Amino acid sequence: MLPWFAFFLITFSSISGIINSLDTPKNSVILPPCKVCKVFVESFKKGLERTSKFKFEGGDTAWEEEKLGSYATSEIRFVEIQEHLCSEVKDGKDQCYNLIEDYEEKLEQWWLGKQNEEPDLYKYLCIDTFTVCCPDLHYGKNCTPCPGFPDNICHSNGKCKGSGTRKGNGKCYCEQGYAGDYCDNCAVNYYVSYKDEQKLLCSPCHDSCDGPCTKAGPTGCVICKSGWMQDKEKGCIDINECAAPVSPCTPLQFCVNKDGDYRCLDCDRSCAGCTGDGPDMCKNCATGYYRKDNLCLDSSEENRKNFVFFSRYLTYLGLCIATCIIFNKNMYLAAIIGSCVGVYITVSEYMLNSALLPKENIESQVADQVMRAFGN
Repeated sequence: MLPWFAFFLITFSSISGIINSLDTPKNSVILPPCKVCKVFVESFKKGLERTSKFKFEGGDTAWEEEKLGSYATSEIRFVEIQEHLCSEVKDGKDQCYNLIEDYEEKLEQWWLGKQNEEPDLYKYLCIDTFTVCCPDLHYGKNCTPCPGFPDNICHSNGKCKGSGTRKGNGKCYCEQGYAGDYCDNCAVNYYVSYKDEQKLLCSPCHDSCDGPCTKAGPTGCVICKSGWMQDKEKGCIDINECAAPVSPCTPLQFCVNKDGDYRCLDCDRSCAGCTGDGPDMCKNCATGYYRKDNLCLDSSEENRKNFVFFSRYLTYLGLCIATCIIFNKNMYLAAIIGSCVGVYITVSEYMLNSALLPKENIESQVADQVMRAFGN
């Protein structure tokens, strides 16, 4: 009994550990120093919003503010904000809690005496005091301005690496279509569609271009891609591989042209060679198929249909003859059997010719119709 109990405890502990690890994945995210400081400041600002309508709880607000000062800048409000600091944070919550003790002294100094001097808490804590961040559009240990500061960072076509942090090298990370150390050139497969002293606009070359181009459209291509050919007036034009004297596809496939390419699709199974999709596009019919009204039809299927057709009507004829024979011996019995035969033939023809009913259930549906005809 003990081994089973021990096995249960071990299994339960393992499952609990997995569940706990899934419940708190965001607290394990490690944020960089500047980001953590921003999170801390944002949490403090939310505390300011939460307590913006609070006041002293003594009942005589005018007297309390005269004796104790304004609640808005009071130490009581500061303590109330601190009590809930970082509680709403998701990413980097543990790191935020760690900063409460590290930042407590400087945060209290700012609250009690330096708000008027520096109203921006983020600048006071993160940039000036603990030097983990830089002003926006500055980077590195010394908070160097990004290239093109202040109005034309990376020619407005990229971002400065490390902007706003003490990290990064300040190099430009260009947007798609732009290149160069300062994102002041167009990338390969892009051309200059607009340019002045302040702005450069690059647009993608036409799909037919293999490499650089000088303007929009196929006429701007310097070199055409494979599947296209150069024309003096129209530029790069599509090569229709499907129009070649010899098809690029196998004999049992047909060719479909695309811009700069083509596809080979399988012919219908009824075809021995084709020009398109479907049994009406066959060059010749495959073995076991014959042509009728420009369609290749299955010979075995047609023979089966004919066999079923003649067998069905022979069955009807046999039932009628049997009814006539019985009629000569017993008129009442023949009437009953004749009615059954009539119902059976009518229901069978209806079921067999109805396109709305599935063929695989014909027998059972016919039986149901017959039973309903007799009121059972």
